[in-house]
Amino acid sequence: MPPPRQPRRRDAPASVSAGILLYRRGVEGLRVLLAHPGGPYFINKDEGAWTIPKGLVEPGEDLQAAARREFAEELGWAAAGELRGLGEVTLRSGKRVVAYGLQTIESEKRLLESFAPGAFTIEWPPRSGRVVSFPEVDRVAFFSLDEARSKLNPAQAPLLDRLSALDD
Repeated sequence: MPPPRQPRRRDAPASVSAGILLYRRGVEGLRVLLAHPGGPYFINKDEGAWTIPKGLVEPGEDLQAAARREFAEELGWAAAGELRGLGEVTLRSGKRVVAYGLQTIESEKRLLESFAPGAFTIEWPPRSGRVVSFPEVDRVAFFSLDEARSKLNPAQAPLLDRLSALDD
């Protein structure tokens, strides 16, 4: 069970993450790539736990550069191509997520086979004194928009509608 959520101080600035919603068009329609967070807190979570690949923006860092950096760190892939703005959403924690759409023509199979996530370390179990390494993302998958809506963190669902509207 995850530790209780710490309330954010009212005077503390909300953190900002930047991420990329990779998508492809094919005979089966628009499909998006989502990432399942790695680590012990997400091990038994599925519906509503998936996310776009994203991460914290460093002080002074350009948002698009941060989105590309985080995409590469989390998935092991370069995010080459034109990023299309999808706007911002706010998570329950107060964190703001600035998102970009990126179209790919690569096959899903080829992309999924080249998945090479980065890692992070935390003390686990808590207060044990043991530091353990976990993948930042433990799996990735392509989903139709309907499938993605049930998998994705609900606060990020508007990004699917915005992506769909880009190509209408």
